[in-house]
Amino acid sequence: MCVVGAINNYTAALMDSSSPYDPTESLMFLVHFVGDVHQPLHCGNADDLGGNTITVHWYRRKSNLHHVWDVNVIETAMKDFYDDDQSTMIQAIQKNITEGWADEEKQWETCRSQTKTCAEKYAQESAKLACKAYEGVEQDSTLEDDYFFAALPVVQKRIAQGGVRLAVILNKIFGGNSRLQSI
Repeated sequence: MCVVGAINNYTAALMDSSSPYDPTESLMFLVHFVGDVHQPLHCGNADDLGGNTITVHWYRRKSNLHHVWDVNVIETAMKDFYDDDQSTMIQAIQKNITEGWADEEKQWETCRSQTKTCAEKYAQESAKLACKAYEGVEQDSTLEDDYFFAALPVVQKRIAQGGVRLAVILNKIFGGNSRLQSI
C-alpha cells in the first residue's frame, strides 16, 4: 500500500469510533507515515527503491542515497551545528517555523478536504524535491559539503512541515472523538 493511502486509512480508522483497529497502533503508524511522506526519497524513483540501490559515500562513509536523506544529513547537522544535542536542533526548527517560515506555515496547515488528509499533496511536494536530490548523484558518488548544504535546508523544512501537518491531522482526529481521549 502506498504511504498516501496509509495516512488516509489510519486517519479514517482513528476518526471512526467503531473501527476494529487498535487506536494506539493506528496512531503509531499514522505518525510514522506522515514523517515518511515528507522525506523526499520516500516519494522518489521506484526503480531504485527511493535511492536505496544507489551506493554513495557520505564524506568518507559508505551509504546509500536514501540513508543520506533519512539519517546522514541530520547526523551531520547535529554534529556540526547543534553539538549533538537533539533539543537544540528541534528549537532551531521551531524558531524557523515561527520566524523564518511564518508566512508559509499557514499554507502548510491548509487542507481543503474535510473527509481525508492532504497526503497526496505532501507526496507530490516530496516527489518534486526528490528530483533535486538525485541531481549530480551517480553510483559511488562522493557527497560532501556542497550536497550537504543544499540538502540540509530541505530536510529541516520537511521536518517542520511534517510536524505542523501531523498536528493538524491529530487536531482533526482528537477534536471530538471521545474514543481516543484515553490514549
